[in-house]
Amino acid sequence: MRIARAALLGAVFLGTGCYHATIETGATPSTEVVEEQWAASFVYGLVPPKTMETAAKCTSGVARVETQHSFLNGLVAVLTFGIFTPMTIKATCATKRTAQGDGDPVIRVGYDASTIEEAFRLAVNRSRTEGRPVDVQY
Repeated sequence: MRIARAALLGAVFLGTGCYHATIETGATPSTEVVEEQWAASFVYGLVPPKTMETAAKCTSGVARVETQHSFLNGLVAVLTFGIFTPMTIKATCATKRTAQGDGDPVIRVGYDASTIEEAFRLAVNRSRTEGRPVDVQY
């Protein structure tokens, strides 16, 4: 009986390892954070949690998304034999993008430039001088 308890205790500690993944979009992060502590996933994560809605709070998009299984999340997963596998999801909103130069950061073919090649040449030159991305629209 003592060996069975030790094995069970060992399985609980080995099965509750922490997991952490971070995805960065390249946008500048702001101080606004959307977080869900106990996002419900099931069957060892095969059934993922519902999509976290960030559009209302993060109007400029998301800069970073972090998912993790904390010790307590892992402990709950072990105690439910993997049927309920909660995780923590944290999304950091991006800062509002502002134009650094004058004018619209868009080159329009047929309006600003007569050909596609000319539009891309103008976009590259404007991007170099203003230090910001410039879109080309057809």
